[in-house]
Amino acid sequence: MQPDNAFSVSSLGPRAIKNPLSFSNTRGDALPNYVADDEKTRWLSGSGNSGEIIEMEKAGPREKIYFNPAHVHAGIVSCGGLCPGLNDVIRALVRALWNRYGVRRVSGIRFGYKGFLPEYALPIMELTPDIVDDIHKIGGTLLGSSRGGGDRTSEIADAVERLNLNMLFTIGGDGTQKGSLAIADELERRHLKVSVVGVPKTIDNDLLYIDRSFGFETAVEKASEAVSAAHAEAHSSMNGIGLVKLMGRDSGFIAIHTALATHEVNFVLIPEVKFNLDGPNGLFVNLEKRLEKRRHAVVVVAEGAGQELVASGTKATDASGNIKMGDIGLFLKEAINRHFKEQKLEVNLKYIDPSYIIRSAPACPTDSVYCERLGTNAVHAAMAGKTRILIGMVNNEFVHLPTAVVVSKRNTVDPEGSLYRDTIDSTGQPLSLLN
Repeated sequence: MQPDNAFSVSSLGPRAIKNPLSFSNTRGDALPNYVADDEKTRWLSGSGNSGEIIEMEKAGPREKIYFNPAHVHAGIVSCGGLCPGLNDVIRALVRALWNRYGVRRVSGIRFGYKGFLPEYALPIMELTPDIVDDIHKIGGTLLGSSRGGGDRTSEIADAVERLNLNMLFTIGGDGTQKGSLAIADELERRHLKVSVVGVPKTIDNDLLYIDRSFGFETAVEKASEAVSAAHAEAHSSMNGIGLVKLMGRDSGFIAIHTALATHEVNFVLIPEVKFNLDGPNGLFVNLEKRLEKRRHAVVVVAEGAGQELVASGTKATDASGNIKMGDIGLFLKEAINRHFKEQKLEVNLKYIDPSYIIRSAPACPTDSVYCERLGTNAVHAAMAGKTRILIGMVNNEFVHLPTAVVVSKRNTVDPEGSLYRDTIDSTGQPLSLLN
């Protein structure tokens, strides 16, 4: 259980500047539709009478702001792997700063946190509406991205100070936001008034509390195309097997939602649910039964599933500090082929790994809308002097979430929950593939 003040939002200080925004509310009285700090949305942790009600501060423009827009120098950085919608968020941030608040100094930090570090000597990219207007039509990130560097907090704070940034927008996942929290702490220790606001980016949809992370719906859409191709291949072959590996290091949300979306998946394997290959209840026996009955099968596996089967025993990590995983997709491809060869049963297995195609895709319309609103609300928060927060959607409302709370642990699929139950109903696989 979080302490009572876990969801309180940090601010740089009292707000004394009148917000320059001008727009009408639904009553048509021509008064700006501001949001007060005491406006909350409620979130139920747990279920039934045992649940804890958490109140979260609503996002949106405040009547008084902390920064004078004419004095603001804003920085934007995108970190980690690619994800659909990165350019949409960058575009939204720049356009809200420029068009809504009149900020005329917006700098893009190149290639993630490494863009702050002196040894890379990367130039700052000036950002204006003209530069970003069409970037939502392409995948990737205009600013470039990289893993690592976020732990060099003091050097990044040095760069923020030299650039005279007043606000820093960090677009990235768990590691990026942990880095942004450390940066905010270091800036405070130096008595620098810099608003650090994160836009959570994790294609796996594994951040706590938020309804979904941007790019997730695009990922499911593109993953569904890969599954449909695997099904076509499997269905058109005698004893055809389509095997698709999808993203999901710690959480199986993409695999689960793709299975539900396509209605063509017969086995879905996720990190949260262990499985055996051999034995009376294992994957192989159940795959044999499926082929005997229907002559084809589609298997979807999340990249973090079955790591106990492929773990190398080393704890090597990538630049972001993530443990390097064994390739469960290639492992299953070889293991399934070997098993059926030993059984003297001819199968035709097609293996598809669409990961980088999915990550680099432009955002679908619903993700693009979501990114636009995330970026705009991040700007409202920064102008109001909010810091150490992420912008997220909770109960279909945009809120300010303390970064420390969101990165405290990963969100995962509940094997006892309705989402996984519905997936089992959809695939027809056994409730357990363990002996």
